[in-house]
Amino acid sequence: MRKAIFPGSFDPITLGHEDIIKRGVSLFDEVVIAIGVNAEKKYMFTLEERKRFIEETFKDEPKVTVITYEGLTIDLCQRIKSDFILRGLRNPADFEFEKAIAHTNRRLSKIETVFLLTAAKTSYISSSIVRDVIRNGGGIPNAST
Repeated sequence: MRKAIFPGSFDPITLGHEDIIKRGVSLFDEVVIAIGVNAEKKYMFTLEERKRFIEETFKDEPKVTVITYEGLTIDLCQRIKSDFILRGLRNPADFEFEKAIAHTNRRLSKIETVFLLTAAKTSYISSSIVRDVIRNGGGIPNAST
C-alpha cells in the first residue's frame, strides 16, 4: 500500500492545499493530512478548528485521513508506516526550502518526498495571505473553510 503524509499547519487550509491533496489521492492509496503542532507558532485557528475544516472538506474522500502530530515528520512516517511525504510547490523559493528538507529527511531515513506543482490558478495564494484577508474583514476568498 502506498501511503503519503501531507504535513503542514493548514492555518487555514487553502484551495492550493486542496488541489495537491486531490491530486495526491490519484497517486497514493492513502493520503494522511498531518497537522503539525509547533508550540512556538501563533495560529489564527485552533488545532481542533483546522482539523474540522479539513475533515469537512474531505468528508466524501475515503482515501484521506486527518491526524495531528508533534515532532519530526519522518518519525511520524515511521510510526504510521508511510514511505512518502507529499509536498506542494508554488514557486522557486518553495522549491529551495522544500528541497533542503527533503534531502535532510532522506539522509535521516528512507522516506521519499514527492513534489507536486500547485495549479496556476491557486499558486499565488498562501495561508498567510488568507489569514491577512480574514483579519482585515475580506472574508475567505481562496480557502476551503
